[in-house]
Amino acid sequence: MDVTRRHIVIGGALALAGRALVVAAAPPRAVAIDAFAFKPASLTVQRGETVRWTNGDPVPHTVTAAGAFESGSIAAGGGWSYTVAKAGRYDYVCAFHPMMRGTLIVV
Repeated sequence: MDVTRRHIVIGGALALAGRALVVAAAPPRAVAIDAFAFKPASLTVQRGETVRWTNGDPVPHTVTAAGAFESGSIAAGGGWSYTVAKAGRYDYVCAFHPMMRGTLIVV
């Protein structure tokens, strides 16, 4: 195999490997915080997936599941991501506005 052909073969293999990596990396699952509610209120994800909460309200909120995860204060327009490691059902609230409730189900 000549040098030029070897570079084409290696370059093609690297391009395919890079494409496979892009396909394998899934975007985070999304929960909007809007009008003092988590939307959707319930979300089912696979263990190892990342969930991103984005605050569309003009005030800060939290994503708080006692003993499981805690976002801290999420500013207006900000967000917080969490990668789920353990299967289970996680009921969460906003610590500032406890009437805001959500459920994360991890299978």
